[in-house]
Order: sequence, then C-alpha cells, then structure tokens
Amino acid sequence: MRVFRANEGRHRASAMLLAVAVSGGLPGPLLGQEASTEADSLEAARRDSIRRTFDPERAFSSLDLPPSDEYRTETGAPGEAYWQQRADYRIEVALEGRTIRGTERITYTNNSPDELASLWLQLDQNLFDEDSYGALRAEEAEHPVRHGGFFENGGFDITGLTVEDASGLTSPEFRIEDTMMEVFLETPLAPGGEQLEMRIDFEFEIPETGGDRMGRLDVDGGTIYQLAQWYPRMFTYDDVNGWNQSPFLGQGEWYLEYGNFDVELTVPRDYIVVATGELQNPEEVLTSQQLERLTAARASEETVHIINEDEVGKDVTRPAGQGPLTWRFRAENVRDFAWAASDRFVWDAAGWEDVLIMSVYPKESIGSQGSTGWERSTEYVRHSVEHYSEKWYRYPYPVAINVAGLALGMEYPMIVFCSWQSRGAFLFSVTDHEIAHTWFPMLVGSDERRYAWMDEGFTTFINYYSGIEFSGGAPILGGFMEPGQIADDTRRATFAVNTPADSIPEANLGVLAYNKPAAVLVMLREKIVGPALFDEAFRTYIERWAYKHPQPADFIRTMEDVTGRDLDWFFRAWIYEDAILDQAIKSVRRAADTTVVTVENRGGVPMPVTIRLIYRNGDEETHDVPVDAWKVDGTYVLEVVGGNVRHVQLDPDGSLPDVNRANNVWGRGIVGRSPPR
Repeated sequence: MRVFRANEGRHRASAMLLAVAVSGGLPGPLLGQEASTEADSLEAARRDSIRRTFDPERAFSSLDLPPSDEYRTETGAPGEAYWQQRADYRIEVALEGRTIRGTERITYTNNSPDELASLWLQLDQNLFDEDSYGALRAEEAEHPVRHGGFFENGGFDITGLTVEDASGLTSPEFRIEDTMMEVFLETPLAPGGEQLEMRIDFEFEIPETGGDRMGRLDVDGGTIYQLAQWYPRMFTYDDVNGWNQSPFLGQGEWYLEYGNFDVELTVPRDYIVVATGELQNPEEVLTSQQLERLTAARASEETVHIINEDEVGKDVTRPAGQGPLTWRFRAENVRDFAWAASDRFVWDAAGWEDVLIMSVYPKESIGSQGSTGWERSTEYVRHSVEHYSEKWYRYPYPVAINVAGLALGMEYPMIVFCSWQSRGAFLFSVTDHEIAHTWFPMLVGSDERRYAWMDEGFTTFINYYSGIEFSGGAPILGGFMEPGQIADDTRRATFAVNTPADSIPEANLGVLAYNKPAAVLVMLREKIVGPALFDEAFRTYIERWAYKHPQPADFIRTMEDVTGRDLDWFFRAWIYEDAILDQAIKSVRRAADTTVVTVENRGGVPMPVTIRLIYRNGDEETHDVPVDAWKVDGTYVLEVVGGNVRHVQLDPDGSLPDVNRANNVWGRGIVGRSPPR
C-alpha cells in the first residue's frame, strides 16, 4: 500500500500555494502582499487604468463566457445531457473523549461520460496539522487568517481503505497530500452510472478551535462539540473542470456532490445530539416527556422547551440505563452532514408548516439584564425559513437547527453553528445569514472555493430583504451594504469580485465575497431591471439549478434570458473587473434660452444616470438617462429649454456607490459654474 503523509516539506507547501495562485488566475500578488516586481507594478498600473478610464467599446462588449453545449445551454438552463456525480454515505462513528473514531462507506456513482482511473477525496481535518498548507499560509501572511486552530498531530489518521466494485474487493493504493487524498483504482470506474463502494476507517482528535467552523467549547459543567468537515468526503467531478481537487486553506469553502446520508453517532448517554437529517430512533435516545414536547412544538408557532434551563444536566433528561447511546440520522439529497453534541444543551423548538425548527444552547447564552439572547433563536430561525420560502423557494428540508458554540457563524444542510456569545440584532443577523445559506449553496450547489460571491454574496443579498421584513423598515446591520460604504471599499485598488476565495486577502474578503456582490444585486434589482422582473429571474435560477452545480455563466445567462436584457456590461464591471463608478457633472452652461448639462463618466463602470434639476422658482424635474447613453463615448449632454436652472445633481437619492459625490453637484445659483475636477 503506497501512503504519503501530508506535509513532507515546506518548500512543497509553498509550491502548492503558488500553483493555487496561478490556477486561480490571480489579478495581483498572493495574500495581499505589496507588488514586489516590475511586472507586478505594470499590472497594477494597467488595472488601475481600466478602473478609472471609461472605454465604451470594452464596457459594452460581450462577456467571454464559456460556450454553451449539450450540458449547459445558451439560456442558462441545464442542457438535455447535463450530468453530475453522486456520493451516498453510510457512516458509523463514536465520540470517545476528544477523539472521533469510525467507518464510512461511500457509494460513488459515475454518471459522467468519462472513465475514472482514480478518485479524489477531501481530508479537511488535515488543515489543523501544524505543518499544513493552511498553517503555512497563516504564518506567512502579513495579517494571519482567522481560520486557525493548528496543533501537533492534528488531522485524519486513515487506518483502513478498501474498494468493492464489479470485479471484487481490493485494497487500493492511495496518496495523501495535505487535505487531499487520491485513491488509485485497480479497475477504472466505467461511465454511464457505474458504481463502487469505498470503505474508509478513520479517526482524529477534535481541534479546540477548528478554523472558526467547528471544535469544542467548555461551558459551565460540560462541553459543546460542533462537528463539521469531520469525515472524508468526495471532491466534485463536473463537466467544466473534471476533478475539482484543491487544498483546503481555511478561507475558501467547499464544492460537494449530492447524496443520501445514513449516519450513526455513538456518544455518552448524558449527551444530546442534533444533526443534519431526521432522527430515526427517537424512542431510544429521548424520554417520553421529550417526545411529547417535540410533538407539541411541531404544531406550535411559539417556542416550546424540550429541555429547559432548570433541567439541563439532570438525569431526568436522559433515558434510563448505562453506557453510551447511538443516535441514528438520515438525510436525503444533501451535499454535506454536520452535527453537534453536548451534556449542557438547553433545547427548544417550534414548527412552520411541516418543518421542525430547533435551537440548542448553553445556559450562558440566555439573555440577561434587559438583553435578548439565544432564547429568541428559534423565533429567528422560523422567520428566516418562512421568509425565504415565500420569497424565493420552499425550504427543502424537514428540520432547521441553530447551535450555539464557538463558531462565529457557519452553515451546513439543516443545521447552522452560531456564536454562543451573540446577542440581539447580531444574533438575528448571523442566524438569518447562516439559515439563508440553505438556498446558496446547500440547495443551489455552486463552487464556493472559486466563486465565493455566488455563495456569500447571494446569501447576503437575500439577507438584506429578510432584515427589512423582520424589522418592519430598515435592514438590520445593513450599513455594510450602504452605497457610501461600497464606494469607499471600491475606491481603493482591490481585486475583482470573481477572484477565487483563497486568493483574496483576508482583509478584502468581507467586501468582495459578501457586501459588494450583495449590493450589486440590490442595484440590479432596484435600478436596472426592476423588482418584479428581477425576482422572476432569480427564482428561475434557483429552480433551474436546485441540487445541481451552476457556473457564473449559468447565472448570468439565466438573468438575461428571463429579463430579456443584455446585462454583460453590468456583470463585467461589477463582477469580472474591479472598476469604479464616478459619474460627474463636467459643466453647466447657457446657450440662448437653453441650459446645457454635460455629464462625464470618469470611472470604468457604465450605469444609468439620474439627473435632478432645480429651477430658481423652486420647480424640480428629474431625467432618467439609460445606460445606453454611454455607448458612444464618456460624456452625455442634456439640453433643457430655459436658463433659470440653479441646481443640478446626479443620483439625488444616493443609491449608487459613486466614489466621488463632490462632483455630482452643481449649484449656488450661478449658471456656468463648473464643479471641481
């Protein structure tokens, strides 16, 4: 058996990081470091020229999207021959102290037209080895990434591996490099739906702080375990890139296949377990009183305690007997599985239609002294499930769970992890955000590592409207998406939104993956195509790509197909380039009885122009100029009869992220005064 352990040398880690940078098509130096070569400086100058110079031929040219084919159509819908792989999991593990030990059986179905000589799996726990590529990245970065938790001997120990296919049972050779494992098949897996079963025996020590995504938290009298990225899982093989293997560095997330999960979790008897999927043996692991309370909660809009604050840790909350208990869960057609276990959970629940909504948290997370805490979590989850179901697409799962622990905020199918310390508006916002990830990427299975904006950005976009509905007015914590904030962020030279997640400096991740793409979609909805048409197109995208693997081209083509608009100019400027928006009043002058307003585009982004005129008598009028006005050159001339204009303003409602609002205004009642250059 050929086995290569991870991290045979730091020189190799550096080479891999360089390979990631090259394959990701970085528009600048890795890890946000300053340009250090003449070539870097020239590239930075070229990019800054594009950002700040308007070239109508470039701005309105067609995007260079991949050609449509039998798998992906010109309309953005999956083609008749579209295919994707399938991975079904049967997993049995035990929590023994701080160690997870178990066995998984993966039934892998090759629906592709290709013969596969090897299979690639993700070993994400290997990130936490102190010599992993992710640890090296954190060490060498100017500002270390927050996704840490490295420790000696962290990561998976693969203690056994076999493959059973049509030719029989084999013990194949495999190699492990950092967080990636390649299994070499003795008989290649044929295309057209052929299957094999791979058995893997594994164990690992649970990290204390697992990259802000999982780990263990000591609370009063006990421990909360949040388990994610906890089993070897298949990389995605698709029609665009073949195998999508790449190291897990901590910042970029995942791209996963869909399948069914049957999971048995054996834990100490005094622990409560929540997980992806429906509990299959409630009578064995819950008391009769808890079963009755759960039945009541399913039918209740109000929160019902399954285990209240006074009952936490008492023997009455667990079935009589000795020894550990095994909790069995089943989840159908999901792309991942996560779980949590603790001997100190307060547990409450409610229902929405046929969805059981639950929260588990320690007593320390309950609000006090006038502050609201986790006692409102189930209310927040219920709002999110209902809002997104009615607005975009029906919640696809039977349960929705929020778990308090050390992870600030992380999403998995049917279960999310949020910080036990969150309170008030922030707890609502992080809960709403993580639950909204049900739609992106759990339902619409995009590639989070390459296209974080299709994951975090889409989610933040739908959060914007959910917060408005919940508050009855202004968006909750919506300041990060205000036009002025986005303008400040884009004024500085940065990366394009479409940059792969691991190639974005951590300081820029919030802007490029979350806030800017969300704000861009708000602009597209409110300013370009209108809410009704946008919503129809966005829903169509979700319906077309539910449980599938869309690429950016599929989203853009769907939006253009349903709206009937050419939006290449919009996505080029805001997603594929890092151009800035700077609409400016060049001059206002009088010619005979006519006032002539000349507007100039001083940035690389074309956008519609709204011009408000105020006359000396107080009358106002507004002129909405379409984006096509910029197709000739970088100026637009508005002529109005009458010379008594005293004030001119662009974007009067301040809805666009213009980087220089000082040149949007002309006034002081003196016709002919030009704004500052």
